[in-house]
Amino acid sequence: MSQAYFIAGTDTDVGKTTIAAGLLHAARVQGLSTLGAKPVASGCTMTAKGLRNSDAQALIDESSIKLSYEQINPFAFEPAIAPHVAAREAGIALEVAALAKAMGHVLAQQADFTLIEGAGGWRVPLSNHANLSDLAIALQLPVILVVGVRLGCINHALLSAEAIARDGLQLAGWVANIIEPKTSRLEENLASLAERLPAPCLGRVPKLRQASADAVAAFLQLDLLD
Repeated sequence: MSQAYFIAGTDTDVGKTTIAAGLLHAARVQGLSTLGAKPVASGCTMTAKGLRNSDAQALIDESSIKLSYEQINPFAFEPAIAPHVAAREAGIALEVAALAKAMGHVLAQQADFTLIEGAGGWRVPLSNHANLSDLAIALQLPVILVVGVRLGCINHALLSAEAIARDGLQLAGWVANIIEPKTSRLEENLASLAERLPAPCLGRVPKLRQASADAVAAFLQLDLLD
């Protein structure tokens, strides 16, 4: 039975792609077919084949089902800025319907384990009237929340979880990505997150010298997902 999830973060630079790649790798190790996609990406590099994003490529590397780059990352922008600003500067309208159609093709592959990765936090704008969260709503996907563990993360995590619930989506699980290991009272903060977030913790990922997908996967538990 295929499972598909939307990967969201409590903020930008909290390690969404690192965790997503780890989850995909963990699924592959279990013998599941995998597919990851990143519908919108800014901070891309121009190559001979066009704009390419390192996050999208990391998902491709851990996907056993192979699609074209453009199918995995249909909207790519060069500046490392907010997607709606990058799109406006490029003269492109980011519409939920277009993103949903592109991701619908990804989901139609019916991989055993599919991840659609967002950008930044839950309320990242796509345009003047839509947010990236509207894509998750349109796709009706349960959400895996990546919590960047540092000072202030409890507030960010709880507000994100509240917004996800308000949008009518299930928080399927969350991952503690410890991006600041010297955070004061780290264990107490992790315990507070576990007590207050209404979903299982899929793993605590420490600060790794080499955060490769296989290294991250060792700290994750897919069997806690519904």
